[in-house]
Amino acid sequence: MTADPTKAVTRSLLARIEARPGKEAEVEALLRSAVGLAAEEPRTVHWFALRIGPSTFGIFDTFADEAGRKEHLEGRIAAALMAKAPELLAAAPVIEHVDIIAAKA
Repeated sequence: MTADPTKAVTRSLLARIEARPGKEAEVEALLRSAVGLAAEEPRTVHWFALRIGPSTFGIFDTFADEAGRKEHLEGRIAAALMAKAPELLAAAPVIEHVDIIAAKA
């Protein structure tokens, strides 16, 4: 099933990621490289990697339904991030399940 970008998105994830001191460039590179993996996820409608501050990063992504959100959480991006977490992150990512109540795409 391919996500239809014109279909209303109702689910999202907001992840906050804190890099270990001196690992900011590596975290940024990891997030930049993950966009290709996101493109391979048919149920992920939107995927954004964010830099919030000097060592704080984020990921925001949207889905048309709960199945898409669940599939993403069990996918390759999450696996790659968690594999590198002990080396690159100051703490475990904070992942929030967010319901979208209005959007303009």
